Amino acid sequence: MLQVLLFAAILITAGALWRQFKPFGLAPETVRGALSAVVYNLLLPALVLVALWRTPLSLDMVRISLLAVTDVLVGLGLSWTWCRLCRLDRKVTGALLLASAFGNVTYLGLPVLEASLGPWARAVAIQYDLFGCTPLLFTVGILVARRYGTDQSGAAPLGSLLRAPPLWAAVVAVALSASGVALPAWLGAVLNRLAAGVAPLMLLAVGLSLVFERGMARQLPSLVPVATIQLVLMPLIIWMLAVALGVGGNLRVAVVLEAAMPSMVLGIVLCERYGLDTARYAQAVTVTTIASMLTLPAWLALLRT
Repeated sequence: MLQVLLFAAILITAGALWRQFKPFGLAPETVRGALSAVVYNLLLPALVLVALWRTPLSLDMVRISLLAVTDVLVGLGLSWTWCRLCRLDRKVTGALLLASAFGNVTYLGLPVLEASLGPWARAVAIQYDLFGCTPLLFTVGILVARRYGTDQSGAAPLGSLLRAPPLWAAVVAVALSASGVALPAWLGAVLNRLAAGVAPLMLLAVGLSLVFERGMARQLPSLVPVATIQLVLMPLIIWMLAVALGVGGNLRVAVVLEAAMPSMVLGIVLCERYGLDTARYAQAVTVTTIASMLTLPAWLALLRT
């Protein structure tokens, strides 16, 4: 894991430096948007297709989905309770709810799992995301953003979900796997080539999203609970639930690490679209991403004791 975290740190730092110095006159938001569009609409569907096509259907898929849904919903509940107690502004509340509930389970989770556990773990990261987190992001997440934001004119949640290319790739891959159709070698090679670009490009996009501003230290009291929920409480809860469901071995390690991921970058788009506190969300991504470089190795070591 240390090697992949070093690799991730280098790319994230490169993105942060791009945001700071803006080489070639390109705004970081423009670069991030272009990278995200290419990954989300082309490279990630290729990764989903090749990983899930080769994964036999099993009860573990149901368990992974249940754990992912629990991760998001309990994270939302804990964050909502804290925001209510602190009487935070509505736009801040909406941003922090999303930051606490939705982790970077694919773009950081996938390379971390693959490096720590082997190539088989790619399918776990994808299932955790597409069978749990993504459907909730485009339904519950959008509803939360619309409730607490100022812009109510966004697309209907179900429509956004149905327009997600990775989700359709997952449907096709599961259908092909269930039908016993073998993945042709030439197609697998092409898909693997495309899939290889997902992690580095999105880690660069994470760096482009990091925010370091004057006065950011004053926001730490509102960000520490987000980091605590994402990086400490949720992996602990998912660990206990995984034990209760009979999930053991490396699969348990994989789902707990997924629950320990920092806040997802895509939430920035929802914050911008629905008028939430985008700056606070970006700060949450920054704080949790930096902190995860310490907490993820700690969780891996603890899980393997």
